[in-house]
Amino acid sequence: MADAKVIPFGDGERRGSGKGPKPKTRVNGRGGGRLAPVPEQSSGPSDGARQGAEGAAEGAEGAGAMSGAGSWERKLASGLSFLRRRVTGEYEVDEFGYDKELTDQVLMAAFRPLYEKYFRVEVKGIENIPDSGGALIVANHSGTLPLDGLMLQVGVHDNHPAGRHLRLLAADLVFMLPVVNELARKAGHTLACAEDAQRLLERGEVVGVMPEGFKGIGKPFSERYKLQRFGRGGFVSTALKAGVPIVPCSIVGAEEIYPMIGNARTLARILGFPYFPITPTFPWLGPLGMVPLPTKWTIQFGEPIPTDGYPLEAAEDPMLMFNLTDQVRETIQHTLYKLLVQRRSVFF
Repeated sequence: MADAKVIPFGDGERRGSGKGPKPKTRVNGRGGGRLAPVPEQSSGPSDGARQGAEGAAEGAEGAGAMSGAGSWERKLASGLSFLRRRVTGEYEVDEFGYDKELTDQVLMAAFRPLYEKYFRVEVKGIENIPDSGGALIVANHSGTLPLDGLMLQVGVHDNHPAGRHLRLLAADLVFMLPVVNELARKAGHTLACAEDAQRLLERGEVVGVMPEGFKGIGKPFSERYKLQRFGRGGFVSTALKAGVPIVPCSIVGAEEIYPMIGNARTLARILGFPYFPITPTFPWLGPLGMVPLPTKWTIQFGEPIPTDGYPLEAAEDPMLMFNLTDQVRETIQHTLYKLLVQRRSVFF
């Protein structure tokens, strides 16, 4: 809090210098011609008022310090309470392993600096995600490593006015890695299968899917922002069965974080990976080459495509599946081109 201002003496007199204006006089009625000095009137505040103002300023500073101390005490108490619940097991997870408290207080806080400071993600059209009920977000996939899914999750978590949480559908490889498996479950991710997706949607969750899969995330840099196949439309069938809207989502900026200029396929087969990327910095710079480039990201959510007007048997109509899948894909591709035209720089 800024210090309160103490008003200075306003007449500019230098007291005791002998050079200020002479004191005014008046005639003493009883003494004839005797003149008596009139007490000098100061235009500044009295000593008591000045001391009161200084005391108020000190009190305000003290109140601010106490408020800051109280804030830290509350944070410390909240952190200790969180640790106690972790140790005693007094926290809840759903049937998929989603730990809301851990996600909100730890995982999102860990990814937020990357989201806000490093990639400086800008989110548009967040109002297209409904405030309640299920919704299926379909996004493009890119970047060599799946950081776009994590940034998408933070974007929905931090920007949606209703505080919605995004439950991502992940590939089976995610759940085969020891540490990643546990963290993915805690963050609300689940296996990319129709049964799990439909159960989440029917429970009113916002579910995210990236139909390109490894074809999108592992494509060469020369094919950036060119969508790969969206599969056979399984996500459309799931949305139709649950009767939830499909929200197209376009992500610009992720393609350039690891420009993939080569693929060591033999090494990938040995390691059991779908691809082994070669970039301008990896593996030449070792671990330093795994640091992503600080590109500027934009995530835009498009107009939702309703599915609740179709009959129940529509989910079995292959022509309808193809048409809706193509509509979603074309919407995302068109938005990507539009965002690229509007983008002035990859990094700024």
